[in-house]
Amino acid sequence: MAKIVVLGAGTGGMPAAYETKELLGKDHEVVMVNERPMFRFVPSNPWVAVGWREPDAIVLPIEKYLAKKKIGFICARVDKIDAQNNQLITNENQTIDYDYLIIATGPKLAFSHIKGAGPEGYTQSICTLDHAQQCNIDFEDLMANPGPAIVGAFQGASCFGPAYEYAFILDKALRDAKIRHKVPIHFVTSEPYIGHMGLGGVGDSKSMLESELRQRDIKWICNAQVDEIFDGKMHISELNRKQETDFTHELLFKHAMFIPPFSGVDAVANVDGLCNAKGFVITDEHQRSTKYPNIFSGGVCVAIPPVEATPVPTGTPKTGYMIETMMTAIAHNLKSIIVDGKAPHAKGTWHAICLADMGDTGAAFVAMPQIPPRNVAWFKKGKWVHLAKIAFEKYFMRKMRTGTSEPVYEKYVLKALGVERLEDDGK
Repeated sequence: MAKIVVLGAGTGGMPAAYETKELLGKDHEVVMVNERPMFRFVPSNPWVAVGWREPDAIVLPIEKYLAKKKIGFICARVDKIDAQNNQLITNENQTIDYDYLIIATGPKLAFSHIKGAGPEGYTQSICTLDHAQQCNIDFEDLMANPGPAIVGAFQGASCFGPAYEYAFILDKALRDAKIRHKVPIHFVTSEPYIGHMGLGGVGDSKSMLESELRQRDIKWICNAQVDEIFDGKMHISELNRKQETDFTHELLFKHAMFIPPFSGVDAVANVDGLCNAKGFVITDEHQRSTKYPNIFSGGVCVAIPPVEATPVPTGTPKTGYMIETMMTAIAHNLKSIIVDGKAPHAKGTWHAICLADMGDTGAAFVAMPQIPPRNVAWFKKGKWVHLAKIAFEKYFMRKMRTGTSEPVYEKYVLKALGVERLEDDGK
C-alpha cells in the first residue's frame, strides 16, 4: 500500500486528493494535510470584500467530505518537509510519513517587498478570506466616509484578474450606493499595458478592458512601481521601456486594494534543491520534482517563468482550469507509477478558461494553452459572464461536496469545445 499525502486543501489540492484516490482505489491511502479545517473558495473573495457574499457561503468542512471518499485528513500547519526521509513535520512536532507527496500549498503573500503594503500596512488584499473580510471593513468605512480609491497589482505580481474584478465591482457597489461621484478611482498596475494580465494579452483584452475602464471613469497607470505607501498616500514611479523613471505620481487614497507578489511558503521553499530562488517548486513536464522523484506539485506554488520581459516585473498567472489540468496529470502519473509500474507520461494541457466578474457584466477568456503561442485565444464580455461566474461558484462548491473533480458531463461538454485536461500522447 502506498501513502500519498496532499499538502494544501485549496482549489488545486482538493481536486488532486479526490482524483488521486479515485484512480488509485482502496488499496492505497490518500491523506490531506491543511492548516485550517475549512475549504475556502478564493475566487469569490472580491464579492466578500464589498459585502456581496457572506463568508459562510464559500467555505465547507474539509474532513466531512473527504471522509465520504475514504480520504484521511490532518488539520495541522506543516513547518518543515524532510524530503530525504519522506516526512512532514508540523508546528506541534507531529511527524507525517509519506511515500508520495503532492504539494498544493498555494503562495506566500510577499507584502514585505513593498514598504507600507498589505493589511498590516496601509493597503487591503483579497487573496485570502481573512483579508477579504478585513477589506470589507475598510470598504464600509469608505462608504461612510467617501474619498479616493486605488486598486491594482504591485510589481512582481502574477495574478491580475482579481485586481480588475475588484476595480469593476467596487465601481458598481459605489454606483449602487449613489456615491461613485465622491470616489475617484485609479487602477495602478505593473503590467506594460491594460489587459496584459501577465500573459502578453489574450485576444482583444487590451482594447476591451481599456474601454471598460474609460466607461467607468477609472484612470490607470501602467508600468507602475509602487515605491512606498503611507497612511493615505502612495508614491509611484512609472517606468518607460528602458526601465527608467518616466513619471512620478503621488496619489492620495481613502481605500486601496492591491494584489501582492507571490513567493513560496517557507516549509516548501526551505527544501534543498526543490525550488527556485522565489520558493516555487521546480517540476518537469509531468509535474514531478526534478530532484525528488516522489514529490509532485501543481498550482500557484510551481515555478513558471514570465511570459516575456516587462519594464516592471510581472509573473505568469496560474489560473483555475490550468491548475486543474496539472492536478489531473499528477493523479494519472501516480497511477502509472504505483499501479501500473510505468514511468509517468501524463501532461496537463495548461488550457485556461477564465470568468471575471465586473459587477453587472463580466469578461471571459479562453487561452489554449494559457502560455503563448496559442492554438485558441479569445476574449469576450457580457452580462452572461457575470451570471456564469455566480453559477461557477455554486458548481465548484458542489464538486467539492460530491468529491468529483471532473463530472462526466463537464468532461464531454468541454471536449466538444476542444478543451481537454491532458495532452494526447498517442497512448
